[in-house]
Amino acid sequence: MKIDDLEQMESEDLRTLSSAERRRFLKFGLAVTGMYLGGSVLSLTSAQTVLAAGVVPELGKYAYTPHYSMVLREKLCIDCERCKDACVKTNHVPAYGFRTTILEKRRSLGGDNFETTFMPVLCNHCNRPPCVRVCPTTATWKDEKTGIVVMNPSRCIGCKTCMTACPYNARYFKEETRAVDKCDFCFEAKLSKGETTTACVEACPADVRVFGDLADPKSRVYQLVHSPETMVWVLRPETGAVPNVFYINS
Repeated sequence: MKIDDLEQMESEDLRTLSSAERRRFLKFGLAVTGMYLGGSVLSLTSAQTVLAAGVVPELGKYAYTPHYSMVLREKLCIDCERCKDACVKTNHVPAYGFRTTILEKRRSLGGDNFETTFMPVLCNHCNRPPCVRVCPTTATWKDEKTGIVVMNPSRCIGCKTCMTACPYNARYFKEETRAVDKCDFCFEAKLSKGETTTACVEACPADVRVFGDLADPKSRVYQLVHSPETMVWVLRPETGAVPNVFYINS
C-alpha cells in the first residue's frame, strides 16, 4: 500500500483533532491518519524515513546487545485477546491492571459502513524514555545491556509521575505492591531465565507480534523493519521518546 493511499485512511475519530494540532504535526512532516481510543495519534512514515529520522538506528550503532524490540503486524490482529490472557498469567497482572491491551480504530467506508482494525499496545521501551527521566527515586530505568525499561517496586514511592510522563499510557498502579507496574518484555518472567520470547508473542495465533534483537540483521524484527517495501510507523514520534515497538501493515 502506498503512503498516499494510507493518508486517505482517516478514522471517524480523527474529526476530533483540531486544525491547530493537524498543523503542528505537519510541521514534523507526519501524516496523521487516525485517532485511537485514548487519544493516541498514529503517524505513518516509510522505513527509509524512520531510519533517516533516527527512530531506527543504523546497523552497527545500536546501544544495546541484544537490542530488544517488537514489531506488530497490525492488520492481522483479530482481537482474540489471547496475548492479554497470557500476559496476565505469566506476569501476575491483577484484573484492574494491564501490561498490554488492544485498541480499536474505525474507518468510515461511507454511509453507515465502516471498517474496524485492532492495534495492540504496550510499553514501547523507548530509547529516550520520559518515564525514566522524571522518576525521583530511580525506581524505573533503562537496562544497560538490553535497553528494556524496567521497574524496581521496592524503590517506587507511588508518586505516579512516570505514569503521567509516559506518552503511551502504558503504566498502571498496582495496589498489591503499592508501586507502578508495566510491561518488561517478560524480562523477569522469561528472558532472564534463558527464554527467547515473550508470553504475548507465544500466545498469538495470528503471528501479529514479532519479538527479537533489532541489532541482529538475521533476526525477523530487523528484516521486517528494514524491508524497503514495508510501511513502518511508531506511536507518538513527536515526543522524541524514540520507541522500540514498531507497527507494519504486512
